[in-house]
Amino acid sequence: MNTGADSSHLCLVLGGARSGKSKLAFMLAGQVVPKAFVATGEAGDEEMAARIRKHQEDRDPAWETREIPIDVSGWLKTHGAAYKTIIVDCLTLWLSNLLSSGIQASQIPVYTDELMQAARMVPGTVVLVSNEMGMGIVPGDAMTRQFRDVAGIMNQRVAAAADAVYVSVSGLPVKLK
Repeated sequence: MNTGADSSHLCLVLGGARSGKSKLAFMLAGQVVPKAFVATGEAGDEEMAARIRKHQEDRDPAWETREIPIDVSGWLKTHGAAYKTIIVDCLTLWLSNLLSSGIQASQIPVYTDELMQAARMVPGTVVLVSNEMGMGIVPGDAMTRQFRDVAGIMNQRVAAAADAVYVSVSGLPVKLK
């Protein structure tokens, strides 16, 4: 698959923690250059810093890494046309960053739709990675339940707009759309 995202312009890859979703995103993105990796995660603690370092070490150096914790839409609008392939990893951390910055949960659909509009403007392939959080146990506190619910709504909106949707389960890809 070296044409990018299964010949789809906009692709969503879902999965749980350590499910292989990032690996699948790289496979779908293919070898088309120039290519950008938009990282939304921030190293808030040593464990997260170690995760980020591991991802950086594992990434092919041909990927230009951009760390964009919040304004992914703005970056795509401004810089997206310069790349044939873009991976945004991950939307769940982007959501967390938005909420932590003071954006209200009720505004997330607006930000999600803006992201999808910006991704559609990119002439190349955009692969979005997100966590599927709705298949686990019901969280024990209201804040975590709300986050899970908002993430689920975000993922539904992204999936509806995407040309292709995959879920990675135990490293095995399943095409949903």
